[in-house]
Formats: sequence, structure tokens, C-alpha cells
Amino acid sequence: MRKLYVIGIGAGDPDQVTVQAVKAMRRTNVFFVIGKGAEKQELVDVRATILAEYADHAHQVVEILDPPRDRTVPGTGADAAYRGVVEDWHEARAALLEQAFARTEGVGAILVWGDPSLYDSTLRVVERVLERGRVGFEYEVIPGITSVQALAAAHRMVLHEIGEPLHITTGRRLREEGLASGQSTLVMLDSDCSFTQVPGDDIYIWWGAYLGMPDETVIEGPLRVVEGRITRRRAALREAKGWIMDTYLLRRNG
Repeated sequence: MRKLYVIGIGAGDPDQVTVQAVKAMRRTNVFFVIGKGAEKQELVDVRATILAEYADHAHQVVEILDPPRDRTVPGTGADAAYRGVVEDWHEARAALLEQAFARTEGVGAILVWGDPSLYDSTLRVVERVLERGRVGFEYEVIPGITSVQALAAAHRMVLHEIGEPLHITTGRRLREEGLASGQSTLVMLDSDCSFTQVPGDDIYIWWGAYLGMPDETVIEGPLRVVEGRITRRRAALREAKGWIMDTYLLRRNG
């Protein structure tokens, strides 16, 4: 493989794929899709729909099953045990991609949900493959629409107040650190509805699940008023589909 594209494909809507991404897809002959198993087959199906629409030439699709990751280890992103688990997962991913790259000729591409720069491990894993030294190639990153942008569009809002910074964090960090002072807080990777643990009656929430997809669901309102509705709706959606991806913005009034 002489070149690899790492292509951000947006939050799920094929119309969010950029012209730059389409051009890269049309220069690619082998697409690598990292699957999450039968439970999340819909994520692979969305990628297949995008390829059917935009990759209008003969190409190969190589599906790689994502290696398991130990999610029982507690801790923050700075915790040594947590980092060790993530490092092991990245190494297992790198080994699988290395094997696939070694069998590939021409131009390859990895389709990344959202954008490769935000809470995604693909670029770190690609660098790890190159560091191993068994395969060599150049690679290029194509940006994509993130769930953050999709959330803002769905709610027709600006993510921050005038002149205000925006704090992006995880559910785990929100539980441990609370809301950042004087900043709107955008939360990702939250499987525990951590907003229910944030104290205060002056907080507003904009929440969205399956952003950019046909099942997109959004709820907004004063946190203490709508938090129960969100948790119930989230649980029902997860039960019905077997998986969920959601994100939300929190902001103190005034």
C-alpha cells in the first residue's frame, strides 16, 4: 500500500460527507472498515451506504472486527491503569491493521465516524503501525462533520456564549470535575447519564442521540426538568437498537 486516507465521514448522514472526502474515496481501491460486532452492524451499514453512493468504481471492502477492550478498569484519562488498558487496545488494533495493510496494493482508506481529530483513536493507531516498521506508506487526513456540529445544527444553537470558551470533556470527567466555570460544557462518551450528577437548578441541557441518522432524537430544556425524560428515552432507544451514541451541551443560565 503506497498511500492511506483517513477519512472523516460525518455523524451518519451521507449528505454530510464532504466533496474532499468523496474525491479521496474515488482515488481509493481498498476500504478498511473497523466493525463493532453484530450489535453495532448498523454503523457498518451506514459506511456501506456511503460507499455505494460515492465510491463509483471497482473497490474492495475489508472489514476488521475491533478487538475487545477491558472496560472494567476505573479511573480518569490520566490514570495509569486506564491508560494501560487503552494502550493495549491500541496495540491490538495496530496489529490487525498492519496485517491488513501488508496484504494491500495501491491506495487504502479508513472511514472514520465523525472526524479523526475528536475522541477517535485511528490516527494514534496508524502512527503505531508505522512505528512498528513492518509496513510503510504515506497517509492523509480528510476532516469530517462531528457529532458536536450535528448537535448544534439539530438544536439550531451556537455552542458558546459571546467571547466564551467551550469546554469539551467526557462523562467520566464531568462526574469527577463538574461543570467548568464560565464555560459551556460539551460532553461526549457518556454511558452513565452523568448530567444527573451535576448539582444546580440553573443549568440548561441540549441533548442528542444518533445525530445525523434517521433515528436522530433531540431533547432540550432546564436540566432538572428534562433529565428524567432524557434518561428514560435514552434507555428505551438503547434497548430497541442495542447501542447508542449521544452527546450533549450543558450551560448555566446567566
